Amino acid sequence: MDKSDATTATLLVEGMHCAHCVSSVSEELSEIDGVRDVSIALNVGGASTVTVESDGPLDGAAVKAAIDEAGYTLVDSQ
Repeated sequence: MDKSDATTATLLVEGMHCAHCVSSVSEELSEIDGVRDVSIALNVGGASTVTVESDGPLDGAAVKAAIDEAGYTLVDSQ
């Protein structure tokens, strides 16, 4: 697959406060099959925007489980 075949999902995640938080969420999401890239716009005190690029649509249950495993709360996904 080339880059044009990628799917991008935008998630809102609460509870992240620092670079370690960003690293934890990125690591857990990166373990989901098909995930190519994770980028996070940290919003201390609010919901951070997490952008996930993948080979295809993400499994919502896998995304929620990954974020839960990292210790944070999935608020919304688009």
